Amino acid sequence: MTFQKSITFSTSGQHDIHEITNQVSEAVLESGIKTGIAHIFNIGSTGAVGTIEYEPGLKRDLPEILDKLIPPSRKYGHEQTWHDGNAHSHLQATLLGPSLTVPIQNGKLELGTWQQIFHLECDIKPRTRKLIITVTGE
Repeated sequence: MTFQKSITFSTSGQHDIHEITNQVSEAVLESGIKTGIAHIFNIGSTGAVGTIEYEPGLKRDLPEILDKLIPPSRKYGHEQTWHDGNAHSHLQATLLGPSLTVPIQNGKLELGTWQQIFHLECDIKPRTRKLIITVTGE
């Protein structure tokens, strides 16, 4: 069986991070699936999905390390085409990835005690984000 649901929320722009564990858990519960997987996919090329211990220090550390690895100030080929100042946003989102798959056991997400699902806005502008949650199993 497969169940699909979308969630939508607004971001304030670059580095805005949202914990979405509860919304994904609600989709799993709504699906009725007891054993399977939940797949979360960000629509768009400048948003990322992953897991982290969702606490203030790590919420700050993740964007900081991304800016060190892929700095906003560097000249990128993307800027030669579009001149929109967000090449680093695309590269950071690509590095983290647009999706995540989490196992489901006994009708619940199988996550570690300190592991939450997050969405990170990498774009320089506020966005309305749509995530698709697909729950598959039996």
